[in-house]
Amino acid sequence: MMNQRKIESIGKIAVIGNYLPRQCGIATFTTDLSQSLARELMTGENLINVAMDDIPEGHNYSSQVKFRVRQNILSDYFWAADYLNANQYEAAIVQHEYGIFGGEDGAHILHMLKFLKMPVITNLHTILENPTDGQRKVMKGLAKYSDRLLVMSKKAIDILVKVYDIDREMIAFIPHGVPDAAFETPGLYNELFGVENKDVILTFGLLGPDKGIESMIEAMPLIVKEHPNVIYLILGQTHPHIIEKSGDSYRHDLQQLVNKLGMKNHIVFHNHFVKLETLVQYLQTSKIYAIPYLKKEQITSGTLSYALGVGTAVVSTPFWHAEELLADGRGKLVPFNSPIEMSKEINNLLSNDQEREMMRFKGYQYGRSMTWKEVAKMHLDLLSVIKERKPLENIQEVVIKYHKIFNELPEINLSHLRTLTDDTGLLQHAKYTTPNLHHGYCVDDNGRALIAVTKYYSLRKDKEVLPLIQKYLAFLFYAFNPENGRFRNFMSYDRRWLELSGSEDSHARALWGLGITVKEAPDSSIRNMAMLLFLDALPIVKHFSSPRAWAYTVLGLQAYLSIYGGDASARKIRDDLARKIYQLFKNNASDEWTWCENTATYANAILPHALIVAGKWIPDQEMYDTGVKSLKWLLKVQTAQDGHLSIIGNNGWLDKNGNRSMFDQQPIEVKGLIDACLDVYIETGDKKWFEESERCLSWFLGQNDLQIPVCDYKTGGCGDGLERQGVNGNQGAESTLAWLISLINMNTAMGLQFHLDKNI
Repeated sequence: MMNQRKIESIGKIAVIGNYLPRQCGIATFTTDLSQSLARELMTGENLINVAMDDIPEGHNYSSQVKFRVRQNILSDYFWAADYLNANQYEAAIVQHEYGIFGGEDGAHILHMLKFLKMPVITNLHTILENPTDGQRKVMKGLAKYSDRLLVMSKKAIDILVKVYDIDREMIAFIPHGVPDAAFETPGLYNELFGVENKDVILTFGLLGPDKGIESMIEAMPLIVKEHPNVIYLILGQTHPHIIEKSGDSYRHDLQQLVNKLGMKNHIVFHNHFVKLETLVQYLQTSKIYAIPYLKKEQITSGTLSYALGVGTAVVSTPFWHAEELLADGRGKLVPFNSPIEMSKEINNLLSNDQEREMMRFKGYQYGRSMTWKEVAKMHLDLLSVIKERKPLENIQEVVIKYHKIFNELPEINLSHLRTLTDDTGLLQHAKYTTPNLHHGYCVDDNGRALIAVTKYYSLRKDKEVLPLIQKYLAFLFYAFNPENGRFRNFMSYDRRWLELSGSEDSHARALWGLGITVKEAPDSSIRNMAMLLFLDALPIVKHFSSPRAWAYTVLGLQAYLSIYGGDASARKIRDDLARKIYQLFKNNASDEWTWCENTATYANAILPHALIVAGKWIPDQEMYDTGVKSLKWLLKVQTAQDGHLSIIGNNGWLDKNGNRSMFDQQPIEVKGLIDACLDVYIETGDKKWFEESERCLSWFLGQNDLQIPVCDYKTGGCGDGLERQGVNGNQGAESTLAWLISLINMNTAMGLQFHLDKNI
């Protein structure tokens, strides 16, 4: 038992990860580790859990969970760190798996670790030998903000050093924990599980296509031929995320394979997620534990560790963790996806009691050093030698800034958007907050609404917005007139189209919305629908004369090309339209008037934004530089003396002579500036551009000429402009969407910060 002095030196610990009753391997691991740590500390009061929630309503946790983090809500990660700091926790143990944290490649967890003022050790459950650039940056971020990285296999150390260039001294090995179970004779609990007088082969865990269970099922006829008394028991529910995407079709496919092979009497499915005590009984009663995984690159396996530690003979494919744990006669390895070899080894072990008993005894003995009690001690020993964490440079300054951002940044609220949406689509206008049915609908707003909800889904993975995506997409589909290749724009409330074709700008905004939907679509059916409609509506744009229509189309095309980059025709249209805009700037701009027209009018930022996006990807450096230069000019001429944003009013605009309208400032202008600034930030990583986008967003929040908020925190809507006498109280669709898209894009950009950090 650890001495009392060492225990007292460790103090209060927070364990961060998934937690039961959430059904996944990480939740099981975190729960088992936490309970073992609490036992070693001799009090549960000094240990708490911070649980990751993957569903809006959360899970019914035990009282051990003191703080919850919603997976896709970036601010929750900051507030979790703030909570642990404020309550003076002295150490944090993080369970890392790419799929359990929000943000690109799970980068949101780095926002929590960055602000923790205590020593952090991070348990790595997945280490990829061939990571994407994003996954590599997240791993290097984990190394930067952790005091130790923990691995559960020796091979993982070499990968971290060679692939990620992580200092070997930063890495500690602690094995996967196993239950401290008795070494029982197989068959002990057969009657309990309804398999009396059978030789049980077991596989357990959440079911999914990467587990290779088909291969084991295909091996069964060859096993049954030699050992007719055998039964293969598949224990576990289908993974909840697979159920969410495709139902239980995978299990049904497995059952159909069983029937096809005539193995119905020899293969049974126990569709349960069982408690630890029951799982141990399943393992103790089994003669063979089979692991037919398909991928070599699995660095750790809880199911393998449990089977070995309980003393079950193991036959496995040679994934990394199996090669290590089953060495020296502790198990048998067979080639991947080889039912014949799998059946051969299992038949040999079933026929050779002495060899099988020796194998499982070796495994059991090896597992004594891996019991949860021993693993908990290893964690505490490691924490006891880690020195007090050195505060990061300027951490207090950064914390204050984030406090300010998250306190001032309202939660994304779609209530008013839903109010403006009926069975047909999004209504154009509102009288105050009440939908104004007299003005009906338009393609412009439904296209922008499509952008808002697809981006919101991409950010939050909130399934409740899926019907809205379908509704706005259906409106655009109905609006398209195949006879002339154009979108109609205005529809009356009684569903009568008021024109055969809308304006060029409205057509282009519809293309913009469809392009974003292609990029951000939550599933292939929505993407395919958006893609086909996009391509049908694209050709006519080549004949347009509106510069803003060109610009909106360029943005839609760039989003589309992020998925279908090989579409040569789409690339040519993007390039041609961008060069038309660029030519306008070359013909009209000067050092004093960095603009493409004689008057800066509406939706101004869309023009430099198109040059920035196209210039990057064509690539055309002069085009890109022109876009950045004109964006800087737009920001400059719309900055008041005290530094706040002062938008060009739409009642007179701004001309070359300096004549300018100060009011009827429109939210759509602010949104355009934010979008453009964020794209430059994403391209350059220069934080000044993020700060510019923050300054622009502050216009909505009250940092404007009248020093009053334009957005409505309560409804989630936005007033229709800033007028001389105050905010226009009508919360129409265009203004509300300008606010929502701006807020969504800011949240997304904040989540990308670690991917843009050149120091990681």
